[in-house]
Amino acid sequence: MSEQSSALKPAPESGRPQPGSAASGPGTDDNFVQIVNVVKKFGETVAVRGVDLSVKKGELFALLGSSGCGKSTLLRMLAGLESVTEGQILIDGEDLAKMPPYRRPVNMMFQSYALFPHMSVESNVGFGLKQEGVKGGELKDRVHNALQLVQMAQYAKRKPHQLSGGQQQRVALARSLVKRPKLLLLDEPMSALDKQIRQRTQIELVNILDQVGVTCIMVTHDQEEAMTMANRLAVMSEGRIVQLGTPHEVYEYPNTRFSAQFIGSTNLFDGNVVEDEPDHIFVESSELPVRLYVSHGITGPLGMPVTISVRPERIALTRKPPEGAFNWGRGKVSNIAYMGGYTLYHVTLDSGKTVVANLSSLAIGEIESPTFDDEVYVRWSASAGVVLTS
Repeated sequence: MSEQSSALKPAPESGRPQPGSAASGPGTDDNFVQIVNVVKKFGETVAVRGVDLSVKKGELFALLGSSGCGKSTLLRMLAGLESVTEGQILIDGEDLAKMPPYRRPVNMMFQSYALFPHMSVESNVGFGLKQEGVKGGELKDRVHNALQLVQMAQYAKRKPHQLSGGQQQRVALARSLVKRPKLLLLDEPMSALDKQIRQRTQIELVNILDQVGVTCIMVTHDQEEAMTMANRLAVMSEGRIVQLGTPHEVYEYPNTRFSAQFIGSTNLFDGNVVEDEPDHIFVESSELPVRLYVSHGITGPLGMPVTISVRPERIALTRKPPEGAFNWGRGKVSNIAYMGGYTLYHVTLDSGKTVVANLSSLAIGEIESPTFDDEVYVRWSASAGVVLTS
C-alpha cells in the first residue's frame, strides 16, 4: 500500500472481507453497520418496511432496486438526512438515532457530486477539513494525499468546470475520503458518466476503496454496476429486501420472480409439480411439449404451481430434436439481436412462448448460423433451472 493511501486509512484493515462468515455480535467486524428492523414513513406512506441488515467492516455493499423501492431513503437515514420512524441504525456499535448528520462518522458522495464551482479542486477537497478546524501542514498534506489517491493531484488548481465527468467524480470521492469516515455512502455513483467511462471507472473506484479499506454502502438501479463492484448486494422492492447475497448467489439462485427478472434477464416457465424428490423435481407446463426437470427439490405438495427460471446463456439451440424427455421445445427464430461478443436469439415455440438464448460466435457457427423463421430446438440441462415459488 502506498504512503498516500495509508494516510487516508481510518483504521487497520486486513483487506476487503469475503462474504459468508457468521456474525459475531454488536460492533464487531461482521456487524460493523447494523440496520435493525428499520421503518420509514412519510405520512401514511411506508417507504421502508422493517429492514434488517448487517454490513461487514471493509465491505462494499450495494442496495439495488428500481425507483421508489426505498433504497435511497435507507441511504439517507444512514447519513442522517432522514429520521428513522422505527428501529435502530448502529455503526461500530454506536446508535446513530440522536446523532446529527454533521457528527456522524459518515460521508456521502451525491449523484451530482455537488462540487463548489467557484473553488479549485484542492479547495473543494479541503473544505470539510477546514470546517472541522484542520489547518496548515496537516490540511495541505491530507488534501494532497487524497488527490494522489484518486490520481488528481496534477489538477489541484483547476475549477470543476475544467474537468471531465469522470475527473469530477474522482474529486468528489477524494473530498469524501479525506475526512476518514468510518462509512462511505455512494448515491448512484456512476449515473452521470457515459457507458464506456462508467465501466472503466467502476473498477478504478473498487481499487481505490480497497486501498483505503473504508466500509462502503452504495445505492444503484444499475444491476451491472452492482454485480461488478459489490461484495454483497440486497435487492429491494416496495421497501423490503427480497434477496440478499453475493452477486453470484443472487444471479445464479434467485429466490423470487422479481429477483430473477431484475438481476439480468431470464426465461420463466410456469407449470405444476408432478414429482418432487430431495435431488430433483419434475414440472409439467403447457408451454413445452416435455416436462421440465430441475436437479434440486423443493418442499411442497404435488400439483403445486411453480415457475422455473432459466438464464439465456444456459440455453442451447440445435437443428435436430434433442434426445431425452425433458427440458426442450421446438420453434422458429423470431428475432436476432447482435451484441458484439454474443447474439441474442428469440425463438417462438409452438406453444407461442418466446424463449431467449444467448449464444457465442462459436456456438452459432456450430449450428450454421440460424436466421429468421428457421426451425430450431431450444434445450438446457437439469442444473440450468431454478425453481421459484413466489
